[in-house]
Amino acid sequence: MAILSKDEAQTILTKVLSYSKADECEITLTGTTGGNIRTARNMVSTSGAIDNVELEVESRFGKRSGRATCNEFDDATLRRCVQRAEEIARLAPESPEYMPLLGPQQYVSSNAYAPSTAGITPDYRAEQAGASIRLCDEKKLSSAAFLEDTTSFVAKRNSKGLEAYQQATNLAFSVTVRTPDAKGSGYAVADFTDRSKFDAGRMTQTAATKAAGSLGAKAIEPGKYTVILEPAASVELLGNMMESFDARSADEGRSFLSKKGGGNRKGEKLFDPRVTIYSDPTHAEVPSLAFADDGRPRRKTTWVEKGVVKNMFSSRFWAQKSGSADIPEPGGFIMEGGTQSLQDMIKSTQRGILVTRLWYIRAVDPQTLLYTGLTRDGTFFIENGKIKHPIKNFRFNESPIIMLNNIEALGRPERLEGSLVPPMKIRDFTFTSLSDAV
Repeated sequence: MAILSKDEAQTILTKVLSYSKADECEITLTGTTGGNIRTARNMVSTSGAIDNVELEVESRFGKRSGRATCNEFDDATLRRCVQRAEEIARLAPESPEYMPLLGPQQYVSSNAYAPSTAGITPDYRAEQAGASIRLCDEKKLSSAAFLEDTTSFVAKRNSKGLEAYQQATNLAFSVTVRTPDAKGSGYAVADFTDRSKFDAGRMTQTAATKAAGSLGAKAIEPGKYTVILEPAASVELLGNMMESFDARSADEGRSFLSKKGGGNRKGEKLFDPRVTIYSDPTHAEVPSLAFADDGRPRRKTTWVEKGVVKNMFSSRFWAQKSGSADIPEPGGFIMEGGTQSLQDMIKSTQRGILVTRLWYIRAVDPQTLLYTGLTRDGTFFIENGKIKHPIKNFRFNESPIIMLNNIEALGRPERLEGSLVPPMKIRDFTFTSLSDAV
């Protein structure tokens, strides 16, 4: 019973809500179905499936709250789940940040569900894995890949009259390809709402080309270089930055958006004028849930416009206390780019480095968003508009704030991790040491 219709879900929620004796009560019902297949050394190593529904009850007495969950749906279990949440609530201390539950809300229509993805079968996963493996077998390369698809729903109902429901689908695939001597490596990753846009063979071909081309890597001196970052190389840095667009962290002096002397930097120009970042749950390429975990509606929101910080997200409590805008955290983000292809960006580069991927990224300084990590799976030296040869990997120390002030060019955005990210040409990217990893 993993994927319930709106009527089925709300019928259960209405029944559970009728058992409540609390001052306020909110019920959330979630379900997921899907599967995965993993390959290693050109063979299937594991496969799996998930089929689960879970119900969460939050009960409140005054400013005290308690939560309980269950995944069985007979009347006795549902009653006991409500009773348990109420028992916990009576024992809990009062919350100093209590906010009453939301009443009825209006949500935008977000098409985050694709029937084609919901209809994925084990045979389909095996066919896609097989296409990836065959390509590597033919080229005498070794691959490791992971394909996972999920269909999910979220339904909410509370004693104040809020009702919410949405379904979503996602397919994610990543593949690493190595040469037989393990000295060359390539990588490709992407995710999709609609499986019709996915082709494991095409993605594996990209990784295989990188692997073959990365053989014979040469060491060059660390330092500051012009780099072309493919989306897989920058998405995590940008994602970490977007998680820092929290008004409370900024107001309390804990983020790069904090202003000296108090307050935040909303309205300030902090990035190159070409940087515009927004979120939109109705976006055709990266649709997301139309409501946040607390039931607040998500709408199209601009976070950075032409380099200027326009908005920050906030909890309801902090929005009320500080007077900031009551905007929930986005489900994903879209960074506008340009029209150039990756090849166009390479042709325009006299001397620089192409980076396929960054990994093992760790925070160094949260207030400047300084991160460190390593390049991996295909790093190449560019000279006179052409890839001259592969190079050994580097450790980097860089902040996305500095990075987005050193833009030379932006390419066409691509979807990764539920967001749209363009390839970027950045000057003065800091590499601090060499790495022997491939």
